[in-house]
Amino acid sequence: MNKTRLEAFSDGVIAIIITIMVLELKVPHSPTIDAVVALWPVFLSYVLSFIYVGIYWNNHHHLLHAARGVSGGILWANLHLLFWLSLIPFVTGWMGENHFANVPAALYGGVLLLCAIAYTILQSRILALLGKDSPVARSIGKDMKGKFSIAGYVAGIVFAIAGHSFEMDTGLYISLPLYAAVALMWLVPDRRIEKALLGEHAK
Repeated sequence: MNKTRLEAFSDGVIAIIITIMVLELKVPHSPTIDAVVALWPVFLSYVLSFIYVGIYWNNHHHLLHAARGVSGGILWANLHLLFWLSLIPFVTGWMGENHFANVPAALYGGVLLLCAIAYTILQSRILALLGKDSPVARSIGKDMKGKFSIAGYVAGIVFAIAGHSFEMDTGLYISLPLYAAVALMWLVPDRRIEKALLGEHAK
C-alpha cells in the first residue's frame, strides 16, 4: 500500500490541530499592555503545545519516510495517534484559561502521555514491517528517549493530582516544568532514523 496518502492526510490533520489552537488566543477588547499581559497563561500553554505538535510532526515525517509501505496495522496506529493529538487543543485551552490549575494540568499530561504511547505503537508497527534487523530498528534501539518522556508525563500527572489532593499549586510549579523539560529534550535534534536511512542509501 502506498504511504503518500497517509502522509498527506496526517499533515492535514496536524495543520488543523495547530489552527484550532491558535484560535484559542482571543484578541483583547482593551487596547492596553495589561490586557495582553493577562493572556500569558493562554499564550504559554499555546507555545508549549505548538512545540509538542511540531515535534510530533517532525518525528512522524521521519518515521513514515523510513517506512517502505503501509499495512492495515499502521493505518489504524496512525489514526490512533491522530486521535490523541486532536485533543491537544482542548486540554491546551482548558489549562491556559485556568492558569495551569492542577486538574487541567493533570489532564494535559494525560493527553501527552497517550500521544506518546500512540506514537510508540505506530513506531512498533512500522519497525515490524521493516524487520528487527533493519538499520532503522537498530538506530532506535531501546528508545530510551521515549521511555524518559513517558516517565516525565507520569511524574507531572502524579504531582498535579497530589497537589489537588493537598490543595497545593503543583500544576504551574512542578507539572508544567516537567512537561516543558520533556519538550526541550525532544528539541535537541534526533537524527537516528535520518542517519540510518542515509546509511542504507550509501550502500
